[in-house]
Amino acid sequence: MRAFSLTNKYIYLPVVIWLFCGFQFISFSQNRASEIKSLSEGADVIVIGKVVQQKSNWNENRTRIYTNVTIEVEEFLKGTNTGEIVVTHPGGEVGEVGELYTHMPKFRNDEEVLVFLEEDTRSNDYRVLNGENGKMTLLKDKTTGEKVTPFNQKISTFKNEIKKYIGNQK
Repeated sequence: MRAFSLTNKYIYLPVVIWLFCGFQFISFSQNRASEIKSLSEGADVIVIGKVVQQKSNWNENRTRIYTNVTIEVEEFLKGTNTGEIVVTHPGGEVGEVGELYTHMPKFRNDEEVLVFLEEDTRSNDYRVLNGENGKMTLLKDKTTGEKVTPFNQKISTFKNEIKKYIGNQK
């Protein structure tokens, strides 16, 4: 006699699928938490703000294009500064010439963002830590009106998570 009948296979299949998906979700959550911890601890400055201007220019030798993104700061989660901060990243368009780099953050005017920044040692500007992973577009929850992260976490909860990691640094 077989211990595993056809009926049992159909009963166990949803359990196996649920376990597989559950472990994937747990793995994703742990990876995201680990990444947020690393970004929080590694950043010189963490801000929430709104993109108010972008300007692309050639470097001195006209070999590369860089874009300066001005962010009007709403809140500093780490570091201090005045009301605006300039973030520089490679790529952009000058005239009819454009450069695009993979894994670099992309900004839009009037976009609300949370960015993890590191100081650029060659200038007074900042660059996004870990490329596109160090920039998050903040959205408004249609029901509550509260800002949320791309993974639908309330910004208030997310800020507390960041502050916990920063607090552990001291």
